[in-house]
Amino acid sequence: MSSVPKRSPKCSPKGLKNAAFRAYLKAQLNASPYREHKLQLETFLGANGSRAVREIAAENGTTKEALVGQAKAAIALEVYFPVPAHRAAWTGDEQVLVATAVTDDDPPIAFDPDGRRQVLDPKTPPATPVLALVPVETDFSVRPARVLECLVECAGGGPIGGVVPPPPPAAPPAPGLYMTKSHFVHDFEGWLKGSPEFEVHILGQQGTSDSLYDYQCAGEHAGGPYTFDQNDLDWSGNVLLFSKTQLDEYNAAHPNQNIRVFVVEDDDTACQIKTDPNRFQHLVDVVDSSYARLTSGNDSTRFIPKYFGRARSAYNIFRALANLIKTNDDLVGNAVEDRVVGTAYPGYNWFVKGDNNITNGWINLVVN
Repeated sequence: MSSVPKRSPKCSPKGLKNAAFRAYLKAQLNASPYREHKLQLETFLGANGSRAVREIAAENGTTKEALVGQAKAAIALEVYFPVPAHRAAWTGDEQVLVATAVTDDDPPIAFDPDGRRQVLDPKTPPATPVLALVPVETDFSVRPARVLECLVECAGGGPIGGVVPPPPPAAPPAPGLYMTKSHFVHDFEGWLKGSPEFEVHILGQQGTSDSLYDYQCAGEHAGGPYTFDQNDLDWSGNVLLFSKTQLDEYNAAHPNQNIRVFVVEDDDTACQIKTDPNRFQHLVDVVDSSYARLTSGNDSTRFIPKYFGRARSAYNIFRALANLIKTNDDLVGNAVEDRVVGTAYPGYNWFVKGDNNITNGWINLVVN
């Protein structure tokens, strides 16, 4: 399916009148290896000889071909219970709603198994379990590695060979700019969209132009040392944002130019900022003017952190990207060093400044 919206997603809740189909759906959700037990709708519909297609079509009085055509005409969708308490509570009975919304601000439109429509509160989930049918945020092309649940002989009780081998020594971290902690004031994600997906992007000058370029993303799907998965308001660890090699190469190609550390909550394609260009422009303009444009950072000498220096203020790359999509990532904000802000937050050294210079969070940056 295309990830570019062709039409709003449609629910087909009447299949849930069938007890056997509900049991099948619950089993598929429980068996999903993806975070929050998500299912890719297209894969779910085609699994086990297209069982779901047959049963949904029968309950809705349509043909398999018509249902498949509707699914292909819609945006790419995923199915899951975004509220953990709902996922735990649903036994496979008829006490369930199917809801959809394209953006975080849309009131979810829900249907019960009889097809009755209702509008839900976008801020607070109902008591009845809600099965979300929403645009895909998960990378279903990468199947999660199964957790090794048994390091001993599961039937016999003792460690294999009597000894549990020690873990291999961790490789020393590569030199670079790292984030060790982050805290945000809210999750920037509507309850129907499940857990947030925070990403940190390193932005800098594109070539010799007046545009910004997204040089590096750190997030759940970034890969390698740039991978971290923050699904709550707080995170701690050690994630690489920009290596010393990357920074040296950037400085050589862009003398006297600096880099921005920018945080988003991803609502669309992982590790790509897709947003309203006017909002991005306004956010950065306000933050820049509030702090005399000391809203970027660099380390061009001895790899010792310095004050963020000036950065150019043209954002054509985001305008080009934004024209391709209908939904937007949430702009959490531009990182500004605490000494520039003129105040401190214990345990963190950079403020994340969002729309109208509001503090949306704090991160701790260190150089290894």
